[in-house]
Amino acid sequence: MPTSPPSTPWRRGTRALGVCAVLAAASLTLAACAAEPPGYEGPYRSKVREAIVELEESSGLPFKRLPVLEERSRDQVREFLERQFTEQLTPLEIAGTQEAYRRFGLLSDTLDLRVFLLDLLTEQVAGYYDPATKVLYVVKDASPDIRDITITHELMHALQDQHTPLDSVQSLEGDNDRVVAMQAVVEGQAVYEQLAVMVGGDIGLRLPGAWDQVREVIRSGQGSSPKFAAAPMLLQETLLFPYINGSGFVRAVKEQRGGGKLYAPFAASTEQVMHPEKYLTDTPDLPTRITLAAPRGGALMHEDNLGEFETRLLLFEHLRDLNTAARAAAGWDGDRYQVVNTGSSSSIGWLSVWDSPVEAAEFRDAMQRAIERRFKPGNGTGASTGVTGDDRRWTAKGRQLRLHTLTIAGRPAVVYEDVPVGAAVGVIRLDQVTLREP
Repeated sequence: MPTSPPSTPWRRGTRALGVCAVLAAASLTLAACAAEPPGYEGPYRSKVREAIVELEESSGLPFKRLPVLEERSRDQVREFLERQFTEQLTPLEIAGTQEAYRRFGLLSDTLDLRVFLLDLLTEQVAGYYDPATKVLYVVKDASPDIRDITITHELMHALQDQHTPLDSVQSLEGDNDRVVAMQAVVEGQAVYEQLAVMVGGDIGLRLPGAWDQVREVIRSGQGSSPKFAAAPMLLQETLLFPYINGSGFVRAVKEQRGGGKLYAPFAASTEQVMHPEKYLTDTPDLPTRITLAAPRGGALMHEDNLGEFETRLLLFEHLRDLNTAARAAAGWDGDRYQVVNTGSSSSIGWLSVWDSPVEAAEFRDAMQRAIERRFKPGNGTGASTGVTGDDRRWTAKGRQLRLHTLTIAGRPAVVYEDVPVGAAVGVIRLDQVTLREP
C-alpha cells in the first residue's frame, strides 16, 4: 500500500501519492447513493459527483473548486514514481537512508531500496493525488470496486489540499518522525472519511466493533500482493502505519474535538498518533528536538530520526516480542542518528532521550537483548567486552557495539553505536549535543 511524503524513500520518494486501502473485501454495507449535484463533467462523472457530496457532508469541508481527474496506465504510474525519486531524492540521500536502516538491521545488505520500492509501489498504486498539478489520477486497469474506493479516497486528498496545502507536509526535511506523523493525519483522514461514506456515518456507531475488523482488512488485504508480501517488515509496517494508525488517530480526534481540528496543529510525532491522548490534552506531549554537531570518525552520510514507531519496529525486528518492543519504546521522547562513512564500511551513532530514567533503562535493557540476538557475541562470532553498568560493549561480526546510558542536560539518554572493528568509537559528539524542549 503506497504512501505519501516523508524523508525516507518509501515515503518521501512517493510524496504525491495517496493510496486506496483494500477495503472492498471488508463486507461493509454501503450507504444509499446521494443525488448527483451539478458541476463536475470529467471521467467517472456519476461516481465523482456522488463522492463530492458525501465527503463534504462527512468531513464538514466544502470543495472550493471542482476536482480534476485523469486516467493513467500502469506504465505511466511507474514513470511518475521514477520521476518522483529522481526529483526529490539524490543518489546520496537514497544511499544514506538505505545504509542507516541496514546498520539498524532493518534492511538486508543485498536489498536495493530504490529498485524494490519502484516495483512495490507500481504493484500497489491504484490511484494518487498530486498536489503539484492538483490532479487526481486513477489507474486504468483497476477493478471497478477498487477504482471507486480510490476515487473517494483521492478526492478526500484533493479536498484536504484545498483547505490545508499538502505541500506543507512535503517540505519538511530531516525529521522523519514528524513527517510520518503528519502523513498519518492526511492518510488517516482520507481512510476515515472514505469509510464513513461507505457505511453512511460514523463507522463506530453504524457498525459497533467494526473498527478492529477494518484495521485487520487493511493489513490482511495486502497478503495477496506478491511484492508487498516479499517486502521487509520495515517497509510493510511503515507503508501501513498512515492508514491503520492514522485512521485510528483521526477517529479519536473527531470524537473529542470534531472534524475541523485535525491540523490545528498537526500531530508532532508518531508517539502522538499511536497515543492520541498525548495529543488530545491541554498540554500535549511534544518530542524533544535534538541537534548534533558534525560526527567523529568520518564524513556524514545521513542524519535523521526514528521516532517511537520505528524504535518499536527496530526492537520487534530483533526480539520478535511485540509487548516488549511496545513497552520499551513507550517512554521515547526524542532521538537522532548519524551515519558516517568510515572508508570500507560505515558507522552509526544513535542518541535517544527518555521520559524518565526508568524508561531509559528499560529501553537500554531491551536494546541489549536485541544486540545480543542479532550479533550473537560469545557464540563463536565475537565476545562481550563488558555488559554491566552504564557502558556496555561488545565485539562481534567485525563490529564494535556500544550501549551507553547517561544524562544530557538533565535528561536521561541512551547512546547506541555500531562501528567497524578498528574504527574510533564516539561517533556522536556528546559534549556538543543540544536539546530543545517543547
